[in-house]
Amino acid sequence: MFWGKKEKSNQGQIESLIGSSTMLEGDLTFVGGIRIDGKVKGSVITREGEPGKLVLSKEAHVEGQIRVSHAVIDGTVDGPVYGSSFVELLPNAKVIGDVYYKTLEIHLGAVIEGRLVHQAGDTENKVVSLAS
Repeated sequence: MFWGKKEKSNQGQIESLIGSSTMLEGDLTFVGGIRIDGKVKGSVITREGEPGKLVLSKEAHVEGQIRVSHAVIDGTVDGPVYGSSFVELLPNAKVIGDVYYKTLEIHLGAVIEGRLVHQAGDTENKVVSLAS
């Protein structure tokens, strides 16, 4: 049926686009989803405590840090990448900086000039004590 429950979150939807002929200078803060085909000189981050999906096409170039919950990268990033949920590096991805991730997928051809740093998830921090 077409009239089922409406999805509550826009995390999977791309709502904004920075086109291939666009160059943005300054930090970019967003909520929801954004696709970058152009160039950004500055940080790309989601608003504090909000989910966000970032998609970088193979023509995209970000000079600054990335802090999102879900990142799909096929372009170039000059700076660290922080993915609080999931980071996917596609074949044309080039990250010049450290990648902080909870879940990571790297495709053949992706290049990382930095460290891979696994971030412990919430479930790993939950310890249940048994009464003796």
